[in-house]
Order: sequence, then structure tokens, then C-alpha cells
Amino acid sequence: MGGSAADPAPDHAPEDGEHDLARRRFYGAEQEAGFADSVPQRTPQTEHPAYRLAFRDTEFLLRDELRPVRFQLELLKPEMLLDEARVGSTLVMYGSARIPPPEATEVALEGAKNLPEAERRVVENLAAKARYYHESYRLARIATEHSIIEGGKRQFVVCSGGGPSIMEAANRGASDAGGESIGLNIVLPHEQAPNPYVTPYLSFQFHYFALRKMHFLMRARAVAVFPGGFGTFDEMFELLTLVQTGKMRPIPILLFGRDFWNRVIDFEALADEGTVSRADLDLITWCETAEEAWAHITDFYGFDHLSEPL
Repeated sequence: MGGSAADPAPDHAPEDGEHDLARRRFYGAEQEAGFADSVPQRTPQTEHPAYRLAFRDTEFLLRDELRPVRFQLELLKPEMLLDEARVGSTLVMYGSARIPPPEATEVALEGAKNLPEAERRVVENLAAKARYYHESYRLARIATEHSIIEGGKRQFVVCSGGGPSIMEAANRGASDAGGESIGLNIVLPHEQAPNPYVTPYLSFQFHYFALRKMHFLMRARAVAVFPGGFGTFDEMFELLTLVQTGKMRPIPILLFGRDFWNRVIDFEALADEGTVSRADLDLITWCETAEEAWAHITDFYGFDHLSEPL
């Protein structure tokens, strides 16, 4: 029945959009948290940690039983922010955190002259690899200068571990080309921070190595691997295993420094021993220069017409 003058008045004035069918009927978590903060009364009950909203209770979220929730958060946060940033695919760059930039080699070698022979040799070996800092920089710059857009999203966005050395070179190359780049840092017992060339809103920090490695590869359409240590080995072999076993479709896997890799890993011996197929060695593409690497990427994806920057 229709209303009349005798009908009781509503107990509140309608808000703008209150009768909009598309409007949500429940307050959001942020609003509810504001309501909780606005309560003036402080009692033993409201002051106790048990009374905190669960999503604002850091002590609760850090409990061992909440590990699955933390896994989900580390999966979702970067994924959602990269989607919002319109990142369609990445060019991932792995490599040592210890190789000096070319401009620092002279000082490093001078400082090593009076060191014991074994220590001096280590400095000399690292200095000899400084050219890979340059190649990492060049490859990142080339990829960024091409500014490939497909499906309304940016493709081959440079992604590194966010740290120094080879990783810094990658982010620096993208930055100097006027582009953005991603840094996936990991919390470590010793102090570390993102290098200054990572785009701030694409700089992420992880607690779990496993989730960090997932994000390295979820959008990867090519991976460049420079000389490195245990971390680089871990990331490279996981990638090779995923492609070898068919869990991941093939992508260009570009290894820089054939002399280094063949010295520290006897790939041929693995094939001779039969523990890998000789065809598995074809998953690797050997490179010495950024131009070689980019040419292989363009050949693999069939966009040779993009050999010049847009």
C-alpha cells in the first residue's frame, strides 16, 4: 500500500546514492576500522589484544598458524599491484650481487695489491666480470627503449632482485631509458635495501623465497642469467627444471659468460652421465652481449620488425 501522512517518518535521512541498487550494503574494512578507532571508551576488554580486529593484529598475523595466510598475502599483493600497473610480461635479470660496476674496478684492483694471493685473485676475478654489469645495463635499456605494448599492457618490463651489482645495472638501464622497472627484494638477516633505480611503486619486499621466485617467473617471457653464486644457481636451475619437465612453456633462457658457466658447471658431463638429456642443453642460449640476447628474444617471439626502438 502507498504511504500516507500518517506513516511514521524514517529514523534517518537517506544518504546520497542510498537507493542505488549497485551500492554495497556493508561497510568496507577500512571504514569499520575507523569506527573501531572512534570509540572513546577504554576498558580492560577493549584494550586487550584479543579485542583487536584480526586484520589489524600484527601479533596474530605473525603466528605460525597464520603462515598460509601470509603466503596468500605475498602472492596477492605484488600480483594485484602489477596488474594495476598494466605489466603484461617481464624480462627477468638474474646475477651476482658482488660484481663491481666498470667504474669501480680500478679502485678495487688497486686496493687488492697488498692482499694475500688468494684474496687478491678473488678481487681480480670479480673485476674481470665487470663487463657483465655493462651488458645487464645495455640489455635492460634496449628492452625498455622498445616500449612494446600488447593487449593494452606493457611487455618485457625489466625485473630484477632489486639489489646491487647485476641487479642494479638492470634497473639502472631501464631508468636511464626513461622507463620503469621492478625490484623483488628479500628480507635477509643482514641489512639490505632496494637499489635506487627500482621504480618505487614497483618495489616489493618478500619474506618467503618461494613466493618471490614465483613472481619472478609468473610474468617472465625471457630470463637473462649473468655470472652469480648460490642464489643465481638456485633461480636458474629451478627455471631450467620447470621448462625441462613441461611445467612451464619454453621461454628464452639466456646465459651470459659461457667460460664462467662451463668452468663452474660441467653441462656436458651431465649429458654424458645421462642424468639429463643432451636435448635439455638446448634450453640454454649462450650470450656475450646484450645485442645477441635481444636478437634471440626477437627471433623467438617473431617480432624482428621491432629491431629498432619505437
